[in-house]
Amino acid sequence: MKKLFLVPAAVLLLSGCQQAEEWTKDLFSSDEPAPQEQENEMEDSGQIDEAQENGESAADEIEENGESADQNEEEVVPPALQLESQFFNEVKTVEGKKVITNPANTLALVNKEFGLSDYKPSDLVRPDVPFVFGSQDLEKAYIRKEAAKALEEMFAAAQKDGLYLTAISGYRSYQYQDMLLKREIKQFGEEKAVKAVAPPGNSEHQSGLAMDISSKSNDFQVSIPFEETPEGKWLKENSYKFGFVLRYPKGKEDITGYQYEPWHFRYVGKEPAKVIFENDWTLEEYFANVKKI
Repeated sequence: MKKLFLVPAAVLLLSGCQQAEEWTKDLFSSDEPAPQEQENEMEDSGQIDEAQENGESAADEIEENGESADQNEEEVVPPALQLESQFFNEVKTVEGKKVITNPANTLALVNKEFGLSDYKPSDLVRPDVPFVFGSQDLEKAYIRKEAAKALEEMFAAAQKDGLYLTAISGYRSYQYQDMLLKREIKQFGEEKAVKAVAPPGNSEHQSGLAMDISSKSNDFQVSIPFEETPEGKWLKENSYKFGFVLRYPKGKEDITGYQYEPWHFRYVGKEPAKVIFENDWTLEEYFANVKKI
């Protein structure tokens, strides 16, 4: 897999340009005239007027060309790393928690730091893909319309390659996520539970943009062995083409805050997904490197 490495231009959702400091140093030896004496000599010889004229000409030329020293030193940010401001989280603090106030944003960064409160997407639809629970009308059979269309295209492409994917779980409400976490804590204890299950309000599933995926070859389970199946390998290498990313990759647990999940895919759109895939980034790392425009 060939990766494209791009130059970072921002850190932790903040953007800006790096400014270089310019140092000047005048050197005068003991046998040279002092600065004031040099200036007097230039005035006497008419050199100072010539120098001023040359300086003005150079400044005029720079102005005409639309260039300046600062502009030349300004770091060039590739278009792929420029992102419009509406795709960044807008946040307010409620009872000590950071709540996303623009949750309908398809690039909303939902994690343990930024939550969704009781948000429910208004455009949830059921994608035309096979689900492990068949035709039952469950809330987890729904995702947002844009993501649903992309999911259908991805499943169809996999089938064309002789692979059959199965959807496991999409949208989850705040209340359902709360139930899942309590059940996990009761079964495995809080320390293990919080590494596997997001707190209510902090689950990507609530955004309606995430889908857990498995296959018959993995007994329709959401488990680590899915990574070794033909379907799991195909998804890892091809999901970005349809706007999905492997949200919790191996080796990035300290960044995402969650254990490796080879079954959890998040829709972000084709262009961001391509950048994330080619740089082997998480969504957190993507936002740490894009410049807000």
